[in-house]
Amino acid sequence: MDKALNMALVGASGVVGQKILQLLEKKEIKIDNLFPLGKSTVGQAINFQNHEYIIGDLDSFDPKTANITIFSAGGSVAKNYAKKFVEAGSYVIDLSSEFRYDDDIPLIIPEINGNIIESLEEPTLIANPNCSTSQLLMVLKPIHERYGIEFLNIATYQAVSGTGKEAVEELRSQTYESESPESKVYPKPIAFNVIPQCDIFLDNAFTKEEMKLVWETKKILDPNIDVQATCARVPVFNGHSEAVFIKMSNDASREDIIKTVQGNEGVCVMDNPETLEYPTPYEQANDSEDVYVGRIRSQNIQGDTWVSLWIVADNVYGKGAALNAVQILQKLIANNKLC
Repeated sequence: MDKALNMALVGASGVVGQKILQLLEKKEIKIDNLFPLGKSTVGQAINFQNHEYIIGDLDSFDPKTANITIFSAGGSVAKNYAKKFVEAGSYVIDLSSEFRYDDDIPLIIPEINGNIIESLEEPTLIANPNCSTSQLLMVLKPIHERYGIEFLNIATYQAVSGTGKEAVEELRSQTYESESPESKVYPKPIAFNVIPQCDIFLDNAFTKEEMKLVWETKKILDPNIDVQATCARVPVFNGHSEAVFIKMSNDASREDIIKTVQGNEGVCVMDNPETLEYPTPYEQANDSEDVYVGRIRSQNIQGDTWVSLWIVADNVYGKGAALNAVQILQKLIANNKLC
């Protein structure tokens, strides 16, 4: 790559922004010039590759300065600024849901449809999928390719880190400090509780988070797969879990599914009932890159083959957010899109 990599990071001081910087260092991706940007955080200091950077003002930054920009600051910020950066000549990776469902904007998980990046001919806005979708489809892709998936029923158990710093602090304060918990982030107390609502309710009585799983599975994997989801917030600091029930097009035993999933890049099978081996967010979702799958079962129900899975991943550092964005960046670099 001949041209310098000039990266703007909007939301650099946030939970995901910090993990993106951590991954860039771990993977030794050479950033020639880093421009951390924000609005309410202007003037704050962050550290990257043994250097201190001061967060600059997003409004006054010249987008022509960057050839790659990552937005990790929510949908409203992305809506107001992301396309301006593209027009100025920067590839943009957006982690919000603002553009995911636009037909002309690619929604990318590099291991699944990263070939889209190869065909890009000019600076483009690329959407990063929802955290729950990314870990789900990493496991389902090889199963669908080999056996076919007709219908998915998913129950998610989502950590508070998916909502941000304030939610993490709310769980911590309700758990350790308060006898009369005050709920500001969530509609009900989260400590010692399960809240069957992630995001807002839509007209069809599903929440937006539930419909994200529907829309994104169809856009990334296969529009012919029917999906139904229930998303719940649980008192876990980090790591999303999913119980997945799959109606198959073709017969597949438990052993078939294990063999199909095992060995796929970014997926780790942990499944041994005899030794109580299965993934949990406490054990497997602390700055981990892999998506973990266990509790694999297959049964015949009224003539149909159903497969059940349990999936766990780090929703902030891992495939849910930071890692997927960094992998998109790596794919852009590998295909000489930033030179």
